[in-house]
Amino acid sequence: MTSENDRLPSKLAQHPSVRAVLSRRENRPAKPAVIDAEWLRKVCLDAGADDAAAVSLDHPDLTREREPVLTALPGTRSLISLVVRMNRDNVRSPVRSVANQEFHRSVEIINEAARTVVRTLQDAGYRAVNPSAAFPMEMDEYPNRSWVVSHKTVAVAAGLGAIGIHRNVIHPKFGNFVLLATLLVDAEISDYGARLDYNPCLECKLCVAACPVGAISKDGEFDFLACFTHNYREFMGGFTDWVETIADSADGADFRSRVTDAENASMWQSLSFKASYKAAYCMAVCPAGEDVLEPYLEDRKEFMNRVLRPLQDKRETLYVDPNSPAKTHAERRFPHKTIKEVRTNSRRADT
Repeated sequence: MTSENDRLPSKLAQHPSVRAVLSRRENRPAKPAVIDAEWLRKVCLDAGADDAAAVSLDHPDLTREREPVLTALPGTRSLISLVVRMNRDNVRSPVRSVANQEFHRSVEIINEAARTVVRTLQDAGYRAVNPSAAFPMEMDEYPNRSWVVSHKTVAVAAGLGAIGIHRNVIHPKFGNFVLLATLLVDAEISDYGARLDYNPCLECKLCVAACPVGAISKDGEFDFLACFTHNYREFMGGFTDWVETIADSADGADFRSRVTDAENASMWQSLSFKASYKAAYCMAVCPAGEDVLEPYLEDRKEFMNRVLRPLQDKRETLYVDPNSPAKTHAERRFPHKTIKEVRTNSRRADT
């Protein structure tokens, strides 16, 4: 019987590292072809996730994910969706540095959890990768699809939530106060999640009332451009506008007449630390989810006074495209807020 050692060139076969690997292989039990779902869930929770579920890459809802996923990890068979809870009152705070710090820290936590799970899978003999929960992405593909995998799509297919009218995933227990990550693994898993048979969204329309640029309409339509222009002001499109404003300015005085010191400081902060959201108020006011719902049920008026009103009353700058529905909405609903027309790079992939 020919051994592994006999098939190798003699010089390679005698290398100490090769001999150690071959010796270890002889004594190592074969890895299970199918990953045990209970074991995997425990690994995910021990790593820091608050919930986890898996779904096959062959799931019909993941057709559009196949190509980019298989590019990232050829041979992928399953996707693992991770959920990390955020602290609700941080996200709700009108002081946006508090809310943004919660987003940033939660991204760090879920990325670390994802990396830990992948290390455990790797040590068990599986191939796995953990694409970033947010940035960095494949920005050389921008403005086309730059994300490796759609975390929302995977989470819904795995049964960890459903999409509310605000286009965020609502976890049945934690509500929309969650961040998501997805792991790719080259093995099947013994039990896959299934889509929820209901939507935790209450259709209360508080997200409609909270959005300062009218990105969410009462009938459920979503104005991507309005959201992108304001909430993501210090991300890609808004950054381009800021740079073009510098380029178009005649001199320093002209530039300062176009951009306030506070706006420059805010952009500097996003560039120096992490890009910050201008609103995300739709998430802040959402009362859905079993752990979140009780205060809303006890006294809806008080809930709105405490959570919704401070965001509506906040004096802030709203960024809108000229002659857009967002501009009309902001001027009509929030006359106490400053409306600023900007040019946004609105090209995007079809999501």
